[in-house]
Amino acid sequence: METPITVGKPKENDRFREATVVHDDMFERIISLENLVVAWREFRIGKRSKKDVIEFGDRVEEHLVALALDLKAGKYRHGQYTRFIVHDPKRREISKAPVRDRVLHHAMCRVIGPVFDRGFIFDSYANRTGKGTLSANDRFDAFVRKCSRNGSRTAFVLKADIRKYFDSVDHETLLHILGRRIRCERTLGLLHSVVSSFETSPGKGIPLGNLTSQLFSNAYLDPFDQFVKRELGVKYYIRYADDFVVLSDDVGALDRMRSRMDAFLTQNLGLTLHPEKTRIVRFGSGVDFLGKVHFRFHRVLRVKTKRRSIRRIASRNESSYIGLLRHSRSHGLVRILRDILEQKNVLEEVCVNPSTKPSGAWTSRA
Repeated sequence: METPITVGKPKENDRFREATVVHDDMFERIISLENLVVAWREFRIGKRSKKDVIEFGDRVEEHLVALALDLKAGKYRHGQYTRFIVHDPKRREISKAPVRDRVLHHAMCRVIGPVFDRGFIFDSYANRTGKGTLSANDRFDAFVRKCSRNGSRTAFVLKADIRKYFDSVDHETLLHILGRRIRCERTLGLLHSVVSSFETSPGKGIPLGNLTSQLFSNAYLDPFDQFVKRELGVKYYIRYADDFVVLSDDVGALDRMRSRMDAFLTQNLGLTLHPEKTRIVRFGSGVDFLGKVHFRFHRVLRVKTKRRSIRRIASRNESSYIGLLRHSRSHGLVRILRDILEQKNVLEEVCVNPSTKPSGAWTSRA
């Protein structure tokens, strides 16, 4: 007998109600050595020089076999987290699980992720293959053109942010949502182990740092996405993690939507919209969305992003920053960053070899 859906009130023909997937072999596929090996290879990308990764890699076969046996015997227990603070650019607390657990997270997402991803709405852009901030920004520009009829009428944008989203995710509600797609009891037990391994307050919170948290964050807000698209009938809606925008030429309609959205989040998911970061703006004055300020015919980087680029540019990330800048009006900034990088490289060379003299091209600009 099917477990009743406890989040939202889908219509009888709602495909989300029919999306339950029965995979009797899902748990076996997750814990198979073949899957764990691929998960390990994916996990270590960009982390090969980390001490804990090196130590795990020295005896990787032994570790993976032991992990598979513990999972199969029901002896697996999630490890403790290491917490640290980063500023990127705002202060965030990152919680890092042991390597063994993070490899398992990758193995789980490889099998479970596609089951959920195909049920998500098209315009959910965070942590999904083929999506991302660039695609979300392109979609936003396309929606502006449609909503404003190529600038012939005023478009308004409801910009919204969910307050303390990752800290507020309710474990019981999350497990209910996950259980609507998965009926494999051992897989659900494994999900319960991962979800309950971390708390910011009793029964709440998912960690910034887990790959599974990326999947959980999208799955948790999927009922909200379905509500916005199906119940409210919103045509121009984009969500990226806990940030979302709605476009309309009717400012009154946006205000009514905001009230209904906030009520749904509170009543069904235990979330609230951030009162200071949720507002309705006129598009013509420029709209800040996902690091870019959008205007009718172009977009530019927000000031904070420019300053961060100047501060962090280095040889190892030059291509990433330059590639990012090419998708906005920032030709002058590209030249500045290249000049700064050249200066940094010369200074590094002088520090390593004090007898080295700066090039004439650099000194003339200095």
